[in-house]
Formats: sequence, structure tokens, C-alpha cells
Amino acid sequence: MKPVDTKSRNQTRLASVVILITMVVWMALQWIGGKIGLEARYVFLLDFFALAAFAWSLMVLIRVWLRRQ
Repeated sequence: MKPVDTKSRNQTRLASVVILITMVVWMALQWIGGKIGLEARYVFLLDFFALAAFAWSLMVLIRVWLRRQ
């Protein structure tokens, strides 16, 4: 197994933090939006922001994985 370089380790850590923060913030905003009766179009906007963060993280992790191959 190849040793993991610092750049790959930092990118993996960053992607992991983005996933974690996105999930917590998304769940909190969904709960708050339900409590205050937020319109559906704003809820979908929050969903799209979360999906964009998840897609970015997935691309970063795939790039790190491909670099290690």
C-alpha cells in the first residue's frame, strides 16, 4: 500500500468536514424550516445547496482515490 501524501490527506479531511457540516446544517435548517412554515421553494433551495456540497465532496474524494491508484 502506498503512503498517503499530505495533500491527499488534507483534501480527504476537508471533504469529510464539508460532508459533516453540510449534514448537520441541512438537518437543522430542515427542522427550523418545518417549525416556522418555510415555503417549499426555499426548502428546495436548501436541498440544492446541500446536494452541491455533497457533489463537491464526492468529486474531491474520487480525485484523491484516482491519484492513489
